[in-house]
Formats: sequence, C-alpha cells, structure tokens
Amino acid sequence: MSDPAANDLREFLRTRRARVSPQDTGLPASMGVRRVPGLRREEVALLAGVSAEYYERLERGRTRNVSASVLDAVARVLRLDPAERDHLFALAGPARARSAAAPVPRLRPGLRRVLDLMTGVPALVLGPRQDLVAVNALGSAFYAGLDTLPAGRRNMVRYLFTVDAARELYEDWAATARRIVAELRRYAGRHPHDPGLADLVGDLAVRDPDFRRWWAEHDVYLREHGGKRYHHPVVGPVELGYEAFTPVGQPELVLGTHTVEPRSPSAEALALLADWAAAGSGRGEGATEDGTAGIAPDPGTAP
Repeated sequence: MSDPAANDLREFLRTRRARVSPQDTGLPASMGVRRVPGLRREEVALLAGVSAEYYERLERGRTRNVSASVLDAVARVLRLDPAERDHLFALAGPARARSAAAPVPRLRPGLRRVLDLMTGVPALVLGPRQDLVAVNALGSAFYAGLDTLPAGRRNMVRYLFTVDAARELYEDWAATARRIVAELRRYAGRHPHDPGLADLVGDLAVRDPDFRRWWAEHDVYLREHGGKRYHHPVVGPVELGYEAFTPVGQPELVLGTHTVEPRSPSAEALALLADWAAAGSGRGEGATEDGTAGIAPDPGTAP
C-alpha cells in the first residue's frame, strides 16, 4: 500500500514547481515545447544545489536522511511561504514524527468560561480536522444551519460544503471554502494516517466537485487573522474581522473569535442577533459539538 505522506509530498512539490517559471529564477528560457508547466525537476535540483537524482528521490517520497538545509534550499527555489515551508518539512520528516491523528481535544473549564464571557461576538473552539469542540451562544445563532449537522459530525469543513445555509452566509463562499480546504491539507501533512481525516476527505470528495478540485491543488494555509463579509438570514449584511489563537497548553485546539467595529452597522446587527437568539427564536445558549445546550465539560474534567 502506498504511503499517503509520500504521495502528498510528490504532489505538493509537483504543484509548487508548476507555479514557478524558469524566467522567475533567472534561468534562460529553454528551446522547444515544455512538457510540464513551471520548473522541471532537474531545474529545481540545479537551483537547490543538489543532484537531479537526489531531488527525484525526494519528490518520490524517499526522504530518509534528507537534511534541513536541502529542504530549505528547495523551499527557497520554489518560493514557498512560511506555511508551505512548514508543510514541506512535515511531509519530508521522519515517519515516526507523523502521528495517525492529533490527540482527542479536551476543553478545559477556563476556556469554556472564556467562550461564555464572549457575549458580543461569535466565537468557537476547533479541534483537529476543523472539528467543532464548542461554540458560544452568539456563534450558535450566527452560523446558520450548523446545528443541522448530525451529532458527532459537526465540523466546519463539512459545514461549508454540505449545508446550504453556509453557502448563503458567506459573501465570498468560494474563497472561504478554498482556504479551509488548504487548512485541512496542512493538517494532513502532519497526520496523514488519521482515519477521521480519510473519512472526511472521502465523504466530501464524493459529494462536492469544488472540494475535489481544491484538495487536488495541495495548497496549504495557516489561519491567523483577517476579515470577512456575511449575509445573515436574520440580520442581513455583516462585516467582521477574525482572530485565531492556540491556547497555551492545548496545541491541538484553536480559539477563533470574530471582531466588530464598535457602533458600526455590523455591531448593531450582532446586537440584534443576540436579542433574537435570547428571545428563543434561535439557539439561545452555547453548544458543544454533540449539540447539547450550554458548553458542557468534557468527560473527566472538573467544572
């Protein structure tokens, strides 16, 4: 059986090569018709200072004893950004360093309280594979249709690609969906043998041609901060920022929170949505991934 990490390394390097032209690197334009877009393997090898045979072995996933200096050189030649460089190192690293799956997340009580206290903006905690661990009250109301996903399968990638309300919520659904696929691809570089990942990717690849195409592009993305425009079914247009944090001591989790300009129309829209949810028209309390009301403690944790 082929190693998914080796396959991913081959396709990742191939797709990165395709983005870089010889002229971009200072190489002379070659005569004749090029059979592949971008750089050839031997051109990457020349620019990285390694033999063509060595680079070919690397691209085929034969990474035993590959040095960090060689990976750095390849990353420089292919003009990888920091997230792509980290992804290359993850794919080419020792097999023992790539676990089957990230640890099962355990939401500590203090982090639950943080979500409870964030009453003015939507916020959530995500685990591996973009699995929903917890969401605050306003987040439950904001992410229209999220609660229609079955318990045990609440996941933001699945939400974007399988819930019609999600496609209507995001003004630029395609850009958001493409980025979350790239985030999932980054996770795959570290956990290529995760059966939950295989289940998620297999399911969405069958369901959605956009997901299949973007997954095959091997783009990677590290979410940090930014902004998005939404059109909420209850309160209409909303423009929000977002910030993403990794809680200290829980590297498998991401705390994502929206931000809003004070006294702006978007702030007023969120206030209206909070009132609407509290009045009982929506889910007025936060929810855990299993759909229970409130942000309940994980098994084995004390409140």
